[in-house]
Amino acid sequence: MSFFLKQVEDTYELTSAGYSLFILLMIAALIAACFFTGKDNKNHFSVKQLVFAAMCVTIAMVTSMINFFNLPMGGSITLFSMFFITYVGYLYGLRAGLTSAIAYGFLQLIINPYIVSVPQLICDYILAFGAMGVAGFFYNTKHGMVKGYIAGILGRYFFAVLSGVIFFGQYAPEGMHPLVYSLAYNGSYIGAEAALTLVLISIPAVHKALNRIRVMANEEEVRGALKQG
Repeated sequence: MSFFLKQVEDTYELTSAGYSLFILLMIAALIAACFFTGKDNKNHFSVKQLVFAAMCVTIAMVTSMINFFNLPMGGSITLFSMFFITYVGYLYGLRAGLTSAIAYGFLQLIINPYIVSVPQLICDYILAFGAMGVAGFFYNTKHGMVKGYIAGILGRYFFAVLSGVIFFGQYAPEGMHPLVYSLAYNGSYIGAEAALTLVLISIPAVHKALNRIRVMANEEEVRGALKQG
């Protein structure tokens, strides 16, 4: 394990081999996902889908680096970065949403890691960020953008709390249960950013603009459906 991770005080850092491994795993996961059959019975993402999804992940990465508040053991209030990941699910459904969210988790692991163990790494980066892809469940529902965002945030919150209880419970103040501590700790930054984001996307002009982008992102699919009809 020391080949991929090196210990620095109480945490671990990825070695060069570790970075290389996770980059290869991310590429392999993305390639594999491109061959999963979606609701449209196609075995691949279109070029436009890949471009829009990549743009959302890129914007999410950039905005995640703009922090308004950082907590000592990971977690921060960012410039609406989580929304752009859930937005992929709103654009293209569950398959694209999960793929983009997991890719985002890998990127966060590579760029801004906080590692105390391999299980914690999986929980905090792959499962927690990947859970935001469940926004794709609400792809074709009324108010799908808001429902998807809330579902994605709750998914991330669940795994973040789980990680806090299992891996960081010893940091809970004396007399406080680790679950209560983890709920409060993770809720402080995830909840704050979620509240700000929901206010933003509820503004009529913003909501309308985001829906226009969705129409643009799915023009090819609409044309194809019209031709088949």
